[in-house]
Amino acid sequence: MENVREETGEKIINLIKENPKITTKELADKTGLSVKSIEWNIKELKDKGLLRRIGADRGGHWEVVVNNENEPDNPQQ
Repeated sequence: MENVREETGEKIINLIKENPKITTKELADKTGLSVKSIEWNIKELKDKGLLRRIGADRGGHWEVVVNNENEPDNPQQ
């Protein structure tokens, strides 16, 4: 079950990378999930520090947070 959540999170992050202004409705349409499920997943991603919202709900955008300490080929400086 945990792998399914991680895969869903990765899908959401990839879609946000492609279009930082994507809406939860568009994410739901592209993933086949409900809007409520997308909102829950986004909250989880935000709580893990992987995603943040910049600006207002309308007119703002998503930012994917790059976490270098989890990437082995990027040594910390």
